[in-house]
Amino acid sequence: MRFISTRVHGMVDYLMGLLLIVAPFLLGFATGGAAQWVPIILGVVMLASAIMTKYELGLMHMIPMPLHLTMDLISGILLLVSPWLFGFADTVYLPHVILGIIEIGASLTTEKQPRNVVASTNRS
Repeated sequence: MRFISTRVHGMVDYLMGLLLIVAPFLLGFATGGAAQWVPIILGVVMLASAIMTKYELGLMHMIPMPLHLTMDLISGILLLVSPWLFGFADTVYLPHVILGIIEIGASLTTEKQPRNVVASTNRS
């Protein structure tokens, strides 16, 4: 069931993108390895996709919302499994798992189109 509006999802995108970028420094795992760089890279990608998505908080309106949600699902899964995929689960895994689950959940529960979409008409 999709109950999160695209407007709320947009707010979460910008907050989560920033959180992913600063989490390694705030939580003490900014050691230069994959544990640090996976969330930073995904945070930058998240901010870029938020800016380019066709929703209320997008600035460039290039990425359709369904594609954005698919990208969120893939990045959430990658974030969730990254501690084991890249071999740093012995040192840190909880931030990656928690934020990955949140990202997956948001991708599966957000509406696929903004509520205020007005159908374009061909007016001559």
